[in-house]
Amino acid sequence: MANAEHGGRAGDAFGDTFGDTFGDTEESARAGMRTARVVLWLVAAVLAVRQVAAVLGTPEADRLTALETWVGPDGVLHVKGSLYDSTRFTGTPFSGLVLKPLTRAAEQALGWGWTFGTLLLVVALGVIAARALPQPVSRRTSLFAAPVAISLLMLSLPVRNTLYLGQTSIIPVLLVLLGCFTVRDQRAAGVLIGVAAAFQPTVLLFAPLLWWTGRRRATAWTGGAFAACTALAWAALPHDSNTYWVHHMAGVGLGGAADGLANQSLHGALLRLGLSGPLEIALFLALGAAVAVLGLRRAVRYARDGQLLLAVAVTGCVAVAVSPTAWQHQLLWVLLAVVGRVGRRASDRLMWPVAVVLVMSLPARMLLPNMAVLFPLRDNLVLLAALAAATVVPFQPRSSPYYDHPVPTEYAPAVPARFRHVPLVPFLRRVLTRPNLLLELLLIRVTYAAYSKVRLAATGGSNSAGRATAEHHGHQILSAERFLHLDIEHWANHAVVKVDWLRNFFDFYYESFHFVVPLAVLGVLYWRRPVDYRWARTSLGFATLLALVGFWLYPLAPPRLMPGLGMIDTVHGVQDFAKPDYGTLTHLTNQYAAMPSLHFGWSLWCGVVIAVLAPRWWMKALGLLHPLFTVSAIIATGNHWVLDAVGGAAVVGAGLGLSYVLQGPRARTVRAAALAGPPSPPPSAPEPEVARG
Repeated sequence: MANAEHGGRAGDAFGDTFGDTFGDTEESARAGMRTARVVLWLVAAVLAVRQVAAVLGTPEADRLTALETWVGPDGVLHVKGSLYDSTRFTGTPFSGLVLKPLTRAAEQALGWGWTFGTLLLVVALGVIAARALPQPVSRRTSLFAAPVAISLLMLSLPVRNTLYLGQTSIIPVLLVLLGCFTVRDQRAAGVLIGVAAAFQPTVLLFAPLLWWTGRRRATAWTGGAFAACTALAWAALPHDSNTYWVHHMAGVGLGGAADGLANQSLHGALLRLGLSGPLEIALFLALGAAVAVLGLRRAVRYARDGQLLLAVAVTGCVAVAVSPTAWQHQLLWVLLAVVGRVGRRASDRLMWPVAVVLVMSLPARMLLPNMAVLFPLRDNLVLLAALAAATVVPFQPRSSPYYDHPVPTEYAPAVPARFRHVPLVPFLRRVLTRPNLLLELLLIRVTYAAYSKVRLAATGGSNSAGRATAEHHGHQILSAERFLHLDIEHWANHAVVKVDWLRNFFDFYYESFHFVVPLAVLGVLYWRRPVDYRWARTSLGFATLLALVGFWLYPLAPPRLMPGLGMIDTVHGVQDFAKPDYGTLTHLTNQYAAMPSLHFGWSLWCGVVIAVLAPRWWMKALGLLHPLFTVSAIIATGNHWVLDAVGGAAVVGAGLGLSYVLQGPRARTVRAAALAGPPSPPPSAPEPEVARG
C-alpha cells in the first residue's frame, strides 16, 4: 500500500509537471505567433503609410495625374463634347458616368479622399484574398495570410501605379472577389461581376467560368448587369458610347501608344515585335482565342478542384493577355496567381511565388540584364508571367499527394561548434539538397542589380562636395600608408607601364576575371557540392552587403582619380580632372566605391573557398594565385590603394564569420553524410519480464 501510494503520488507529480511544461510550451508558441502576427500587421501598416506619404508628398502637379485628367478643372469630364476627343480618357462610358459627380468635389479634398479610399480598397482586397485561400489551411497560415497579402499588394507595381495616378483599376478586381467569395446569393454575385465588367470589359471572361462551374444564375445576372450598366451609359452618353464601342472597338487606341512598354497584352507585344496591319490583327485574334480557351479550361479545372482563388487568378491572367490594352495599373490579376502551388519538392515551392512577386514589384531591367538579345523578354515580362499562369505552369491539384506534403528538404547533421551560443539562429539549418536553379539565378540577378544601384548611389556623386569628400579621404588613406610604409601605388603603377606585356596582362586581368571567377566557383559548387554552395554563397552575400556599407560611409577616390599624384590610368585612359564627373564613366558606375575593394574581396573569397574545398594541392595553389594576381592588378593599374585590399579582406573575413555565427560551422558534404549513414535510433526500453507461474 505504501509503495502504491508513493507511486501514485509520483505519477501525479509527473503528470502535473508534464502538463505544466506542455502548457508553457503551447502558451509560448501562441505568444510567438501573436508577436509575429503583430509584426506583420505593423509591416503592412508601415508600407501603407509609406505609399500614401509618397503620393501626398509629390508636388500637386505630378500626383494623381490620371484623376486630374478626368475630373480636374480642365479634365475631360468638364469639357463639352466627347470624353474621347483627346484619347486621354481610357475608361468605359459607364466609368465616365460614375466619375462625373466627382467633378463637383473640391480638388484638395478629392485628392486626399481618393488616396485614402484607394488604400482602403487595397486592404479589403488583401483581406478577401487571404480568406479565399483553398481550405483547409493551417492556423498559422490563416493568421499570417491577411497582413502578408496586404504587404504584397502595397509593394506591387499595379497598386503603386494606381495610387500615384489615381486610377480605378482596383475596383473591378475587388468586385470580382466579392462576387466569387463573399456574396453567397448568385444574383448579387452576378451583379457585382457585371458591374466590374462595365468598368473593365474583359472581366466578362468570368462569365464562362461561372457557367462551367455550375453558377449559371450568376452568369445570367453578370450579363444582365453588364448590359444594364452599358445601356444606362449609352442613354446618358450616346455619342461617347458610340465612340468607345464602335469607333474605338472597346477602347482600342485610347491612352498611350499601344506598342509602348506599359501595354502588357498580346496586342502590345506583337506591335513591339514589328508586326502591324491585318497580319498583326489576325495573329492577335488567333493567339488570344487559343489563350482564352486553354486558360479558361484550366481555370474551370482548378475551380472544380477547390482552388477557386487560383481559378480567378488564371481567368484574370487570360483577361490581361487578350485585352487590346492592359496598362500597368490593370495587371493586378497576375499577382493573385501567387497562390498556386508548383513543384513536388518543398525547396521548389518558393520558385513560382517569388518569381511572381518580383515580376510584379520590380522594374524589368532589374530582373534581366541589359542585353539586346533579352529585350523581347524584358519588354514583355509581365505578359509572359500572365501567359505562363494561364497556360503552362503546372499547378498542383489538391488530389495530388504533393499538394499538402511535398518531398521534404534534407538537412545535414548539426556540426558541434566551439562556442556555446553558436549558431545564433539554429533554425537556419544546413540543407543537403541542391537549391532550385531558376530561383537561385533570379535571386542572384536581383541581388546584383540592387547592389549595383546602391553602389552607384552610395556616394556624393559627381557634385563638387562629393568629389571633395572622396579626395579628402584619399589623402587620409595616402597619409596612413606613408606612416605604415605601404605607399607603393605610384612605384608599382609606373614600373608596370614601362613593360607593355605586363601592363596588358594586368589590364586584361582587372577587366575580365572580377566576375568570371566568382561565377565559375559558384557554378561548380552548385553542381558538385550543393551543401558548400549554400555556405559559400551566404558568406559572399554578407561580405558584399558589408562592402556596400563601406561605400556609403566612406566614399574614397582611387589613386587614378587623385590630382597631383601622377598616376597613369592604364585601364580607363587619361582622366580629365577639370571635369568633376571624369567623363561618362560616372554615369555607369560609382567612381568613389573604392573602400573596401570588392575586386580583391571577391578574389580572396574565391581563393579561400578553393583552398578549403579543392581536393588536390595544386588546385588549392591555383586558387590562392587568383587573389595574388588581383591585388597586383588593382594596385598596378591605379584603381585601388593597398588599404582598399585590406578592407576587402576584412569584409570577406566578416562575411565568413557572420555565416559561422548565424548558422554554425560548415556542414558535412552529402557524400560524408551518406557514408556516415542515417542516425541510429534511440535505444528502446527493455521489454518487461513476464512472470512465470
